[in-house]
Amino acid sequence: MRDFAELIMQLGSSTKTNDKLDALVHYFSEAGSRDKVWVIALFTDRKPKRPVNSTLLAQWCTEMASIEWWLFEESYHVVGDLAETIALLLPETEEEKEIIDKPLHYYIEKLIAIGREPEAVKKDFILGSWNEMNQAEKFVFNKMFTGGFRIGVSQKLIVNALAKTVDLSPSVIAHRISGNWDPSAISFEELLSEHTVTQDLSKPYPFFLAYAIEGDVTVLGDPSEWMAEWKWDGIRGELIQREGAFFVWSRGEELMTDKFPEYQPLKHLLPDGVALDGEIICMPETKPGDAGIPLPFSFLQTRIGRKNVSKKQLKAAPVGFICYDLLEFEGQDIREWPLVERRKKLKEIIEKVQHPSLLLSPEVDFDSWEALKEMRSQSRDMFAEGIMLKRKSSAYQVGRKRGDWWKWKIDALTIDAVMIYAQKGAGKRSNLYTAYTFAVRDGEQLIPFTRAYSGLTDKEIAEVDYFVKRNAIEKFGPVRTVKPELVFEIAFEGIAASKRHKSGVALRFPRISRWRRDKPPSEINTLDDLRDLLKVYGNKL
Repeated sequence: MRDFAELIMQLGSSTKTNDKLDALVHYFSEAGSRDKVWVIALFTDRKPKRPVNSTLLAQWCTEMASIEWWLFEESYHVVGDLAETIALLLPETEEEKEIIDKPLHYYIEKLIAIGREPEAVKKDFILGSWNEMNQAEKFVFNKMFTGGFRIGVSQKLIVNALAKTVDLSPSVIAHRISGNWDPSAISFEELLSEHTVTQDLSKPYPFFLAYAIEGDVTVLGDPSEWMAEWKWDGIRGELIQREGAFFVWSRGEELMTDKFPEYQPLKHLLPDGVALDGEIICMPETKPGDAGIPLPFSFLQTRIGRKNVSKKQLKAAPVGFICYDLLEFEGQDIREWPLVERRKKLKEIIEKVQHPSLLLSPEVDFDSWEALKEMRSQSRDMFAEGIMLKRKSSAYQVGRKRGDWWKWKIDALTIDAVMIYAQKGAGKRSNLYTAYTFAVRDGEQLIPFTRAYSGLTDKEIAEVDYFVKRNAIEKFGPVRTVKPELVFEIAFEGIAASKRHKSGVALRFPRISRWRRDKPPSEINTLDDLRDLLKVYGNKL
């Protein structure tokens, strides 16, 4: 556990990718097999379920630290992170010899085991663990079941670190650590073995992701070398059919087979040994194989997160699968085939299946970059985010790679608004106000309409933090009401009507695009301006 705590501290204190890579390589070279498996799991969103709720943890902390509840709340509001607050408030172990260094897997597997035990059992284990640890270990221990580590470690970084410690390529490792595996029931050697891949029929392939085009698209060269298609806005997914078993995966490696009953007929129609990359998206009824104009993302939102979908929802928001690529054919990995060959085989499969839920993403025909730019301007009419550009000769790679796949998104919608509330962030920014609520004007009133967390530089965040701390008007727990003086341009991808929001609208992917130091609060946009955007772009991207 101590080695893992030191790793987390190293990763959290570094901003350089190479330093983080070196720290991970060192850990994977020295740690035990079971601990390495759990570190991979923790950094690839396979954390165990929380065995104890936040209120109980806070209560036990106040008892152990002998402090009043109000002091815990005040400390939490200042620190902004539950795991860190508890670690700071708990008394330090007096004698170094009392700090017992048990392996990481012991604590995680014990947390899983006590999940259904009585509260007293959970309390004994949590308090006993706190008594065995130094402050850094307490923080990491708390983080394992209260929230993400927020230390800038991507799955790609984990894969690259593993590639430096085992004799496998990054693409092979990325495939083998994907899918539905149990960290408590597999060894490090088994996880990375080819045997595990062949045994797990559900094993998905890592997704190939595109970089955004910045600047002039003509730098990509001859247009004839490129294929264009709409950038649909749904949930990226994979459909897999192997040995009579059918699976649906999301890009976040969530197994979603049971959530979309529309796909179940494909289990009996798809040929064996195929893996399809595409978009899970709501579609109106179309002819089999034809990808028409999809329904807005807001339709899909009515089904996300629901375990059971009603007949009414199935009718109101029918789901289709728009296919982009073919990754496996007749049980063979064909990702190295040129894109045009994979698409040709994909088209044959879809035409043979002839089912309205399985669609081919249509190519956007163009003969010049100028013509494609004109097509891109029509993206919102297609409920698309823009254009995808893929080199016709490209292989299907792993992760985000420059060169062969690019996304050319449409320009965002914007609105000028004033900041009215601020809240502190988490992790390394827990002492800074980094979460903001914005308002537009409606007569003499300011109407809140969105929150935003990103878009400012570190220098700008420090300036806003300085302003908030000196211009706070009211305090509501961790939230501060501030003088409505700072104006920002808010960018967003889409707008929809919403009964849950006072403004009557909800924005898609809101973020701060720039600080309007040149504009006073009296010149911000109005609620009518938002309503006008809703009329034109409502439920469009």
